[in-house]
Amino acid sequence: MSLRDLPSVDKLLAQADDLIADYGRPLTTEAFREVLDTARQDFRRREAGPDRAAPPSSANLVAQARDRLAALTAPSLQRVINASGVIVHTNLGRAPLSRAARDQMEAVARGYSSLEYDLAHGERGSRSVHAEALLTHLTGAEAALVVNNNAAAVLLILSALAKGKGVLISRGQLVEIGGGFRVPDVMKQSGARLIEIGATNRTHLSDYQVAITEKTALILHAHHSNFKIVGFTAEPALAELCALGLPVVDDLGSGALLDTAVFGLAHEPMVQESLQAGCALVAFSGDKLLGGPQAGIIAGRTDLVARLRKHPLARAVRADKLCLAALGATLVHYLRGEAEREVPVWRMIAMPLAEIEARAQAWVTALGAGAVIDGQSTVGGGSLPGEMLPTRLVALPVKSPNAFAAALRVRAPTAPVIARVAGGQVLLDPRTVLEEEEAALLAGVRSALEARK
Repeated sequence: MSLRDLPSVDKLLAQADDLIADYGRPLTTEAFREVLDTARQDFRRREAGPDRAAPPSSANLVAQARDRLAALTAPSLQRVINASGVIVHTNLGRAPLSRAARDQMEAVARGYSSLEYDLAHGERGSRSVHAEALLTHLTGAEAALVVNNNAAAVLLILSALAKGKGVLISRGQLVEIGGGFRVPDVMKQSGARLIEIGATNRTHLSDYQVAITEKTALILHAHHSNFKIVGFTAEPALAELCALGLPVVDDLGSGALLDTAVFGLAHEPMVQESLQAGCALVAFSGDKLLGGPQAGIIAGRTDLVARLRKHPLARAVRADKLCLAALGATLVHYLRGEAEREVPVWRMIAMPLAEIEARAQAWVTALGAGAVIDGQSTVGGGSLPGEMLPTRLVALPVKSPNAFAAALRVRAPTAPVIARVAGGQVLLDPRTVLEEEEAALLAGVRSALEARK
């Protein structure tokens, strides 16, 4: 046997009508060339050693090409089922969207939309109008602007309002959050000059007062996000900072519009509270506690928002039509007073323990395996660090729990299932599994259990 026994690309193409129909002739041709190159290299390597073998058959080469094409065209971004108990899971796309938000995204994606078109006057319009009225109504702000994420919101504010000038910030607020986002780095990129105030654990109003000069543009107040400073601590209240006369920008991060304390959690600072305290601008995320799409939202004074809109960076970080569609639908839930019922993040936070237990018991019965145990869910997404919600977990005492969890991620028949492993068990938290996902979750767990028999 020799390399001459390998079929040509044309011969392989003649046997691959189904591949050509599914993937197109150019891509299929490319795949055949690649598998033939691999076969030649492998044959030469084997020919020089003791394990000489015949070249692969045409059927084998077609099968290899089929595998390559399937892997190449399969989406790397997949729907997963979050059974981890982390509600705003940054690695899993943060907040799932409500049905209304998904429907509105599909409606504007299906064809053309009035993104920047004034239907009443038949002329060019502005994309900023699509969410601004809702945001100002809900928060009490004079104006609002939506960009593509909260990091972009902070960068735009600093670039437009403080380039070449000083920005005061407490040392205890020089935070780094997930993905290496550091407030000092963003400030440097914007061209603003960082002026650190106070100590890590204690910053006083007088520290701000003595640092203010004619070259100070604003005061930046940054939410601690994913950590707490406890013990011997002090920070001025927002209202005190706002009384100093400089614009105060509050980087809230999570951007809660509802009071988390109502649900047995610590109080997360709310957008409305920051504006009522006198902040000139508040920046927050759309996809954390707001429960909408990835977005950065800026709410505050009309004159400052107008300056942001005119800045060249605003176009680079603007939100697209799908974001604005989903955000608008999400905000309407708050306007109607139905966020706890319709926004998945808040439905999960507010879910009664009895409901979670009933779902967990039903899963155990359906699987014929596992047990229901006490556990805790977390909010996640840099919100409410250290805060927990009581939950009920389905515990699967399987051999090699890490391997079983891996099987759930990669071998589930419908969608990958993300569980957690603790105490030698695989744990599933019903709080973060949407009701419409239950059948797929159970199918995935059954498949993994059967594979271990």
